[in-house]
Amino acid sequence: MRRVQTGWSELDSMLGGGLLPGTLTVILGASGIGKTQLGVLFGDAGQAQEGQRGVVFDMTSRGDSQNHIDYAARLCDWKMSSQPAEHDFDAAMLFEGGQSFDHLHLFRHSGKRVTSADLSEDEWREWKYEHARKLDQAIAFFYRNFARGVRRCVIDGVEPTERASDSIQFELFEYIYHQILRKEHDWVARDLLRVRYRELADQVASHAYDHQELTCVLLCTTHEVMLDDLLTRPLESGDVLSNANTIVLMGKTRDGNRMGRALHVAKHRGSACDESIVPYEIHQGGFRLV
Repeated sequence: MRRVQTGWSELDSMLGGGLLPGTLTVILGASGIGKTQLGVLFGDAGQAQEGQRGVVFDMTSRGDSQNHIDYAARLCDWKMSSQPAEHDFDAAMLFEGGQSFDHLHLFRHSGKRVTSADLSEDEWREWKYEHARKLDQAIAFFYRNFARGVRRCVIDGVEPTERASDSIQFELFEYIYHQILRKEHDWVARDLLRVRYRELADQVASHAYDHQELTCVLLCTTHEVMLDDLLTRPLESGDVLSNANTIVLMGKTRDGNRMGRALHVAKHRGSACDESIVPYEIHQGGFRLV
């Protein structure tokens, strides 16, 4: 079976050769543990494997950048280009011509909280309105890249929450995952183009792609910092974690008065994997196992 490389060969070995194509992988860990760097390496690995780097969709809502562009330049010599948050797409240029963007931070500088427990009814409605207003930009971002050969995506910036069902970010992710990543290309085009679909149907057909080849890595920040706490974390029934094909935990460890980092493949459905707890270090060029 073909495997999708993560960009970190030692992690690929732990995963029995890599990720399974067309699946969802969730990386869980506290802020600063290395999730974003791993996501950037995964996106960059698409250049060698599929001939196209992946795309990065940043859901950070409090205005703090995840530094994707800086990491991409430093780790991979990848000159990542960011789509403006208020970008008007030209339907006729979805397929040919025009600038291609590989990064989108949709809610830039909004400074908004993301869970229903933190929001009033009016604030929740404001979120819903902003989602609806910007949804076409998100659909166009993904569809245009997939129609041009991209086969992997990274979704980052998901903030910690007690229950996924209370998070406006997870609500958006569920839409992206089920209505874009797991939907036939022509139906995604219909949702985006609407009345112009018939006019552009031939171009849609000539840029068809297999949605079952789209591999997604979701990076989620947790309240838990220590790996031991992540290992005992319960999964909410029906949430994104229970639906993921692969789950990788990244957390802090303590040995006497020394702190370190370690990872564990908690789930890798459909394939044998190394279930060890493996220490790692972050260096200038990426990661290495210790």
